[in-house]
Amino acid sequence: MKKQENNFAYIDGANLYKGVVSLGWTMDYRRFRVWLTEKYGVKSAYLFIGLIPRYKELYKYLQECGFTLIFKEVIYDKDGKPKGNCDADLVLQAACDAYENKFDKAVIVSSDGDYAGLVKFLQLKKKIIALLSPAKHEKCSILLKRTDVPISYIFDKRSILSVVN
Repeated sequence: MKKQENNFAYIDGANLYKGVVSLGWTMDYRRFRVWLTEKYGVKSAYLFIGLIPRYKELYKYLQECGFTLIFKEVIYDKDGKPKGNCDADLVLQAACDAYENKFDKAVIVSSDGDYAGLVKFLQLKKKIIALLSPAKHEKCSILLKRTDVPISYIFDKRSILSVVN
């Protein structure tokens, strides 16, 4: 009998959303959550996201889809654009969980080179399955590519992960 996997996903919510939108499609988050479970054995999927009160219905929906939301306080730039940089929170959560041996393997969802150090750490600990890039191949950070982590491009899964109109 196959051992039940206890894998965790760490998702940069803004990077995922912006990457998918920039490619001209809309993610079906419920399908995405199911796909993470079926493809990678993900038991817990942490979605790091800026907290903006007017999006409370979105947050409720994401939780209903099976994501654990980790909120970051949002600040606004001089033009009134929200900024909720979650990179450090994601790295800290993943590193702590790895040290505490809470998961077997991790999946990181981002195209941001800021996560290269985390990827290398998880590789050293033999605790990473894959990196899922919301960007096309040429837009995924060279720093992530240089880690030699297996990278899957979410765009390639558009047919099964997009919202059906």
